[in-house]
Amino acid sequence: MQYHQLGATGPKVSEIGLGCMGMSGMYGPSDRAESIATVHAALDAGVNLLDTGDFYGMGHNEMLIAEALKGRKREDALISVKFGALRDPSAGWIGFDGRPAAVKSSLAYTLQRLNVDYIDVYRPARLDPDVPIEDTIGAIADMVKAGYVKHIGLSEVGSATIRRAAAVHPIVDLQIEYSLISRGIEDGILQTCRELGISITAYGVLSRGLISGHWQKDAAAPTDFRAYSPRFQGENVDKNLALVEALKAIADKKGASVAQIAIAWVAAQGKDIIPIVGARRRDRLTESLGSLDVALTGEDLEAIEKAVPKGSAAGARYTAAQMAHLDSEVSAHG
Repeated sequence: MQYHQLGATGPKVSEIGLGCMGMSGMYGPSDRAESIATVHAALDAGVNLLDTGDFYGMGHNEMLIAEALKGRKREDALISVKFGALRDPSAGWIGFDGRPAAVKSSLAYTLQRLNVDYIDVYRPARLDPDVPIEDTIGAIADMVKAGYVKHIGLSEVGSATIRRAAAVHPIVDLQIEYSLISRGIEDGILQTCRELGISITAYGVLSRGLISGHWQKDAAAPTDFRAYSPRFQGENVDKNLALVEALKAIADKKGASVAQIAIAWVAAQGKDIIPIVGARRRDRLTESLGSLDVALTGEDLEAIEKAVPKGSAAGARYTAAQMAHLDSEVSAHG
């Protein structure tokens, strides 16, 4: 496992991270014992970046990680936590809260659920339109001074917001969707981050399984949010799965799986880009880790670009209501 520095001021992180969201029901039922075994397998393989959110399963995910980390050295895991998304008892999404008091309250509950003394990277999940980003980041900076947080990150915000946040406190990374079929960050956001010395932790590298080579049409359970995702609907899913077929031809030639090619492509975009893989099972984790052995040549990258050209995905990455919450989509430039 190789390790890269996260941003200009951050810790050394493994070249691939483990996203734990799917272990808490976002993609339908998951197996607790298998989830914990997957976290253990990741740590044993040298993966030190564990990514979660306090709203994943309404705290379930943090408690699951706490269980998985029992008996391990605290410094073996770099825990990245998103906060601020508000949910109701039916698990619906009801907004975001970036007020300074909410920052500190959310952190207090997170420390308790994770059973740790500090969080390695703490970040607002989305921009709260009613609270200046300076206030939210300022509150996290207070928690850095108090020793409860080591580093500050951002999630799904555009260039103007990134600049305003970085003016308050060093930002180590921007967590944002980035994959072969979600390349919006190439239109300004990535350049802004590089100018400011901010890494990208890329989630959705397999587009929620769509370009994993494992997805089958109509496979989503009603509790799986992909059942409502535009890219998995009607004609869109047919068009997107045709892109996967084109990618499969390249993967076969390389003796790799489609998922491995897709992850390797993200990693090949720069050492400042860390793919976060959302494996819920050890077999999927093993497959994802195999991407580290896939070396893509210039010729390979050209072939991939031809198979899956920028902008070729059918459908938006979220529903219209959720897209409206993405500062990264509404203000990418600046």
